[in-house]
Amino acid sequence: MQPGSAPVRTLRPATAPVTRTEALRLQLSDAIVSGQLEPGTPLDEQELATRFGVSRTPVREAIRQLSASGLVSVRPHRGAVVALPTPRQLNDMFEAMAELEALCAGLAARNMTVPERRALEALHEALRLLVHEGDPASYHEKNEAFHAAIYAGSHNGYLAELTLMTRTRVAPFRRAQFRATGRLGGSYREHDLIVQAILRGDQPGAQEAMRAHIGIVRDAFRSYAETR
Repeated sequence: MQPGSAPVRTLRPATAPVTRTEALRLQLSDAIVSGQLEPGTPLDEQELATRFGVSRTPVREAIRQLSASGLVSVRPHRGAVVALPTPRQLNDMFEAMAELEALCAGLAARNMTVPERRALEALHEALRLLVHEGDPASYHEKNEAFHAAIYAGSHNGYLAELTLMTRTRVAPFRRAQFRATGRLGGSYREHDLIVQAILRGDQPGAQEAMRAHIGIVRDAFRSYAETR
């Protein structure tokens, strides 16, 4: 880390156990994004606790996290309901995400240390193996680590925090697009352009490759959503 840089908060390591809250959040976000839970559907804490065999505490926390992603609207004294962002809102979020991640990638090309570059290459190789296994869930987990490594490699703690915050808002939609046919391979090829630009220290190239990647992610989610 360069002098004066703030510590960068990373995403949960892929090897860490999934908590009840996180498992419930993932199940609910999948149900909402896929259309199983439609906009306006009430989310009753006790009913969900009974359905998933947990206490109301992880249900309450999962709903709180989902509200940060715009998937759930929590109404004072009236409970929570499913509330998907409008297409315009979702496009705005992806547009901001693309610019923030492009900045991170560009700075990573300039600032990443040799060990950080090697770690990024290792994550990239792990993703290649997961493409061949055809495992969207595991690919998503490793993909989060891949992007987090680039945020950290920017050596700009404030930018990394902003990017992580925005990523949280769009995470359910990014996760859903991995179910589209051929999407894992496409994602890996897009990553390869980003990695190669970072490794050769090409700041403009890394920015452009990342910006294009997030644009494709947005379009892939749109295509996936239209088939649901």
